[in-house]
This record gives sequence, C-alpha cells and structure tokens, in this order.
Amino acid sequence: MPASVSKELADLARLAREGGLDLSPISLRVKADLLLSTSHPSPTDLAAFNEMAEALLPGIDEATALILARKLAGWPHTPAPVLAGLAAKGGAVLAELLRHGMPVSEAELEGLVETGDEAMRAALAVRSDLTAQAVIMLVSSANRALDLALIANHSAPMPRAAVDSLIARARTEPTYRPGLLARPDLSNLELAPLFLHAGPERRLAILESLMAREALHPSERRPALSAATFSGWLDLAAEDRDIAFAAIADHLGGGAALAAAIAADASRDLAALVLTASGTTVEEATRFLIRLGDDTAHSVERIFALVALMRSVRPAIAFRLAMHIAGTIVAAPQRRGQHQPSMDPSGTPSRAGHARPEAQPAMSDVLGKIGARRERG
Repeated sequence: MPASVSKELADLARLAREGGLDLSPISLRVKADLLLSTSHPSPTDLAAFNEMAEALLPGIDEATALILARKLAGWPHTPAPVLAGLAAKGGAVLAELLRHGMPVSEAELEGLVETGDEAMRAALAVRSDLTAQAVIMLVSSANRALDLALIANHSAPMPRAAVDSLIARARTEPTYRPGLLARPDLSNLELAPLFLHAGPERRLAILESLMAREALHPSERRPALSAATFSGWLDLAAEDRDIAFAAIADHLGGGAALAAAIAADASRDLAALVLTASGTTVEEATRFLIRLGDDTAHSVERIFALVALMRSVRPAIAFRLAMHIAGTIVAAPQRRGQHQPSMDPSGTPSRAGHARPEAQPAMSDVLGKIGARRERG
C-alpha cells in the first residue's frame, strides 16, 4: 500500500478515536480510490467493495455521493449494485452518473431525455453514446445551453433535422457559429449558411462544394438585369440602403429574410454576393457598395476584398450561397421549353450566353472535386 494512503488511513483512524468521526462516507471514498488505482481489481476486492457500498450508500450525504458518482460511473469494473445504489438517490447524483458515462440502454437514454429535467438533459447532452433520436429530442427543446453542449460533443451524431435547426439558430446566435464550423462531421454544403463567419479555407471549401452541386444540378439562367433597374438601386444606395437591399432581395426572390440578412452583414460580403447573383458586373457592384457610404465603403482594404470575392464566384453560385445564408428557399423558375445544346456558347433570346466566362471552372476540375468530396445532401 502506498505510504500516502497509509498515512491517510492513520489520520482517519486518529480522528475517529479522538473526535468520534463517522467514517462511513470517507471509507467508501478511500476504498473506491484504492480500487481505481488498480488496473485489474480482484473479484474478492470488488465483492468486498460491493458489500460495503450496499451497506453504507443509503446513509452517505449528497456531496460524497456526487464524488463517488464521478469516479465510478464510467469505470468498467464498478459493480452494478453500486451504480444502482447511487442512481437510487436520483436528482443531481443520477445526473452526475449519466454525465460521466453510467451504462444505459438506448431506450433508457431516450426515455431520460424525454422525461428528465434541465439538469438531466444537460448531463445527457455530453455523452458519447447519444442516439440520433436523442439528439433530435434535445435540439427540439430549443435550449441554448443544451445546443452548445451538443455542438461541442463531437462524439454525438448530428442528424440532418438537428443540423437544420442549429444552423437556423446560428443565424442569430453568434456563439453557435465557431462550434458548428469546427465540427468535422458536417459537410461544406451544410455549413454554407455560415459562409460569412468562416475562415478562408472553409470559405473556399464551401464554394467548391457549391460548384460541384451546380455541375450536377445546373440552375436556370436568371433574367438579365436591366440598366434601369440597376440605376434605381444605385440611387437608393445613397438615399436609403435598407430599401435598396429590399429591392435587390425582391429581385432575387429572397424577400424580407434576405433583405434583413444583407442589412445585418456589416462586412458587405452578402451585399457583394447578391449583386453578383443579380448579374451586375464587378465594376457596377463596386459602385453600388461605395455609394452605400458606410464603413466598408471607406475602407480600401474591404473594397478590394469584396472585389476579389465577386470575381471568384459565378452568378449561379452567388445566388445559391446568398439563399443559404439567408435561409430562404426559392422555387425554381418555370422552364420555357426551349432547348439549347450545353456546349453552345452563343445563347438564345430566352437564355443569354455566359456573361462571365473567366469565372467558369473547367469541367474536369469540377468533376474531380465531385469525386474527391462526398457531401451529404
């Protein structure tokens, strides 16, 4: 026996003799520590501990029970009756057992999620063995603390329904964004709504994924932007930027949600994307952004960054990305039934030729990216 443990036991014996100390809770903790320090405890030691625990657990205080719960919940050698005795205390002790890995079946776990209080659910949210259904149930409670615990729990599955809810909340909850962007199990398409808050590498990955999706499911060409429409936007930019944003959002079919998202983005990245999606040239869009007269308009560095962004995306990709960011689903325009060979660059009266060929990726590059990245739909 280590000298430190021997000294502790001697001190406890002295306190018992001199002060009438009740050793019941302390003896359980000491015995538990001794067992935990043994990689392969003997059946005899485990049986003795089990017998001691069954006799003493009903009388120990909650503080001691919590300590024992943290130590014994996930230990593979803990006798089942010991865990049952601790769990019988309920409340905080049961929550602590669950938090630290007490074995439970999937059905029991989902039942506890359904019937447990907030503390119980918080304990369950950090477990590595959560089921997809349990995650959905936890997310459905719309509790910020639970959401953040689940986002940080990379061992927990993240079904699509849960992802959609968390991403939607992340639009207004900044604290959700870093954790979601850091999850390795979320695809770049799923993270597209957080594009504005992503770093350069993640942004590039999101754009590549959208390009791959566009190659597989091409968008309909949007109607060309008239000079008169853009001139009206330009006038509004200097007079009332919110009305200008609403006009662009209505033009794209994004409505109030898109207009609000554009207005809320002080970086003006989203404004640059919607202008590109609308079919403006980089020069026209830059004029609009400068006409806004805000902090971005007075920053040469930001304007250069916006120009670089606009040059890096095609209108169809910018449209997809803007709608992801705003959380807006836009119905596809009706086909007019006119066929045009996919390799014919000349265009037709109803479908203009490609206005920005320099932004088109080579098809071999796109197909290579499709093969290299398996995105969840």
